[in-house]
Amino acid sequence: MFHPLDQFIVKPLFGEGPIAWYTPTNVTLWMSIAVLCIFLLLVVGSRGRAIVPTRVQSVGELIYGFVYKMVEDVTGHEGVKYFPYIMTLFLFILFANFLGLLPMSFTTTSHIAVTAVLGFGVFFAVTILGFVLNGPAFLAMFWMKEAPLVLRPVIAIIEVISYFVRPVSHSIRLAGNIMAGHAVIKVFAGFAAITLISPVSILAITAIYGLEVLVAGIQAYVFTILTCVYLKDALHPHH
Repeated sequence: MFHPLDQFIVKPLFGEGPIAWYTPTNVTLWMSIAVLCIFLLLVVGSRGRAIVPTRVQSVGELIYGFVYKMVEDVTGHEGVKYFPYIMTLFLFILFANFLGLLPMSFTTTSHIAVTAVLGFGVFFAVTILGFVLNGPAFLAMFWMKEAPLVLRPVIAIIEVISYFVRPVSHSIRLAGNIMAGHAVIKVFAGFAAITLISPVSILAITAIYGLEVLVAGIQAYVFTILTCVYLKDALHPHH
């Protein structure tokens, strides 16, 4: 039987016993590889601090400048102090997405357990930061002073609901897009064994794989810029 979703099964690295919270799995392995790649890019690749950068250092500097400008443009100068956290999120998601496109790899960001930790982590961090910086005034973001007085309570309820839905949509959007693309590739790969359909299947796999390369980068960008938007709400709840 052909099962396109088998590629998302979490398996232990050693043995076939039950999986506990401390069991090394394929998820653990590929998340560790993503962290290692980030270390190689930013630490090892840039250790020379060359005035004329190497190719690896150039890539690191481009990513650094791209994310820094994003944080500054969206959150303002006050948000720059939180740049390391946002940079870490972006690089982890970016490398996890691209590593998942390698043959025989495992896409960690296709699991809601991974993306939910990232999404809820952003939610709790931004919410706590909002109350620490603004106190009860943070709740002003739910009260639309520009709206007619009679509509303000209704809008406030809608705003509160949408605020608490943020971590769910934040995490499901990433996991859903990554999982869907990989599943479609696997479905077309199953047709490649049929002689008459094989050429069409290979062309379809190539096209979808190219699309998934774009999705891998775009989803990392979307997750990061939404984090910046949520951070802006915590820093400037009245805007």
